[in-house]
Amino acid sequence: MKRQKSFEKTGAALYLVATPIGNLEEMTPRAIAVLKQVDVIAAEDTRNTRKLLTHFDIHTKLIAHHKYNEAASTHGLLELLDAGKSIALVSDAGYPLISDPGERITKAVIDAGYPVIPISGANAMLNALVASGLVTQPFLFYGFLPSHTKEQMKELQLLREYPQTLIFYEAPHRMEKTLDNMLTVFGDRECCLARELTKRHEEFLRGQISEIRDVCETLRGEMVLVVSGYQKEKDQALDMPAIYARIDRYINEGCSSKEAIKKAATECGISKNELYKQYHEQLNS
Repeated sequence: MKRQKSFEKTGAALYLVATPIGNLEEMTPRAIAVLKQVDVIAAEDTRNTRKLLTHFDIHTKLIAHHKYNEAASTHGLLELLDAGKSIALVSDAGYPLISDPGERITKAVIDAGYPVIPISGANAMLNALVASGLVTQPFLFYGFLPSHTKEQMKELQLLREYPQTLIFYEAPHRMEKTLDNMLTVFGDRECCLARELTKRHEEFLRGQISEIRDVCETLRGEMVLVVSGYQKEKDQALDMPAIYARIDRYINEGCSSKEAIKKAATECGISKNELYKQYHEQLNS
């Protein structure tokens, strides 16, 4: 067992410092103080972080720590700790490690016996959750789903019967497709799309997945999607009308009926033969 008392020891330590996700007024006094006091700041993107440091008149040495140099950087940061230096880790916005780099260095620092100290601050996922109007506890934060449809559908199938409120990050240009896939797997659940959190154009769209899907094509900015969890009485079956609509769309795009059904069955993780039968039965009904 490793026991850490964060305020009883000074010297070499790694500070995980949350930074504003848009509104600079949300930078905490403690975060500013820590960034001024440490020996080195390790940043996901030094260009973005330098703007933040300039705004708050912070002149601490800045180095890069991101997913492309993580192995070498982790080794270098451990050497700094061994030399008695203190380090602050920051991402471009929000909390390090939450869909951002930092897990590797954090584990390595703990294994090496140095303190890892979190410095509270802004987090887009929590902001979206508490303002969503959906159940806030328990919740499951997933982060970014796979971008390819087949892999995304597999993940959504795994998540389908989770009773917890689900939270996702998604890029604007992929949101429409992701909501289409959720409609197919989850059915038309309640959700909230939060975008541009803490910024001038902050907006919350609350409603059914289908309602958000119909307007999301024109939306831009950083996005968080909060989706209600599985309710057995509401979600006992796949949303077959949505699956049939997916097949029709593929046919309209030039696929044969057989190809469209096979494609939809693969994406939705269901039997191709059973879907073929159900699709043609509903056409003849």
